[in-house]
Amino acid sequence: MIGKCVDELFAAPEPDPSFHISGSVRHGERMLRRQDGSFFPGELTIATLRDRQRKQTGELVIIRDITERQQTEKARIKLEERLAQAQKMESVGRLAGGVAHDFNNLLTVINGFSDLVLKRLDQGDSNKGRIEQIRKAGGQAAELTQQLLAFSRKQAIQPRVCDLNALVRETEDMLRRLLPESIEQITRLEPSLGRIMADPGQIHQVLVNLYVNARDAMPDGGTLVTETANVEFDEQYSVTHPEVTRGPFVLLQVTDTGVGMSEDDRARIFEPFFTTKATGKGTGLGLATVYGIVRQSGGWIWVYSELGKGTSFKVYLPRVNASSPQDDVRAPAPDAPNGTETVLLVEDREDVRSMAREVLESYGYKVLAAATGEVALELAERYSGSIELLLTDVVMPGMNGRELSDRLKELRPTTKTLFMSGYSENVIVYQGVLKPGVAYIAKPMSPEALAAKVRETIET
Repeated sequence: MIGKCVDELFAAPEPDPSFHISGSVRHGERMLRRQDGSFFPGELTIATLRDRQRKQTGELVIIRDITERQQTEKARIKLEERLAQAQKMESVGRLAGGVAHDFNNLLTVINGFSDLVLKRLDQGDSNKGRIEQIRKAGGQAAELTQQLLAFSRKQAIQPRVCDLNALVRETEDMLRRLLPESIEQITRLEPSLGRIMADPGQIHQVLVNLYVNARDAMPDGGTLVTETANVEFDEQYSVTHPEVTRGPFVLLQVTDTGVGMSEDDRARIFEPFFTTKATGKGTGLGLATVYGIVRQSGGWIWVYSELGKGTSFKVYLPRVNASSPQDDVRAPAPDAPNGTETVLLVEDREDVRSMAREVLESYGYKVLAAATGEVALELAERYSGSIELLLTDVVMPGMNGRELSDRLKELRPTTKTLFMSGYSENVIVYQGVLKPGVAYIAKPMSPEALAAKVRETIET
């Protein structure tokens, strides 16, 4: 510094407009030059020194290296951006879940009555084809609502201990025919991978969506890499990622060499109905579904991407202490034979109640129908015969389904309960996970599925 002008220490010789002047003191931030030629951010205070005659004799320059402070500030801004994004996703999730719940009630009526009409039409009836088109569209709408429920984390799931490597291999075998020969598949699976607690069907759904997304990003071919690994999140990592829980996790990473994404697209990639694909090429629900499933399973997902350099999705799922996966004991759905038992049907929507009643009566059941829990209890008190099953909606005005079930148990201890809902409320589930012993059917359901579930619940 000796013999040099102060300006020679600056990275650029021009005056910095961020400096402010108070009397004879200048204060601001500048990029400064070290002796080795490298630069660093500095906070400068420059005071003019004068003698008693007010003649300038020099300058007092105080420089503070603020590299660490700037890094801390950048980290704080990044954390605030993450928090804002998380809050936005939570709000969108609540909206999507509410819309799906109401729409599922409508689809229960549309699809249910369509199925009932189709069963009664002769093969040569001219209206049969039209009703089949209505039912097909209703089925597609039901799939969309299930994706919305997955995003909003309001699906009722039945998790079990799973081997992620096995799920990856199963999914790859299934999807091999969907990937063109121009895409090379590379799989690197950790042999000693820990187990996860998840719904196997949902993890398959995550893999399918990530693979299809990667395929669409490589129209001219490329490489698709799937990797698994054991990871541990420590306290230092949670400082920069406060939403992450410390502890052992399993990593699923899916990487492609496709077109990549811009920063703006990357920030919105998990939002429902947002898509970078051409019109008609996607619903914009695939990655939103992945996001919801991962979060409902207690995990996190991050995306790393640059335009022209491909994309990598990293999914982290909690590792559990289990040496082997649980056997899948879920039996295939039984046929729906006719029944003669009495069912107490409780549903506040008249159209859904009418459809469910017609279905059950067509299978031979005697149905007592009520619009509220209070009316249902009055019917149960007055009815002299046995009531084998309570079929009740979960969310209703006044008394909800769980409260009704508990009250009915006091009157009729042997009556079993089957819950139905457009989405899983905390009344019957905890964070979307069904409690052991709870019988549940999700709306919209087909007449066959409803009858089969009623039969299964009565006999179990």
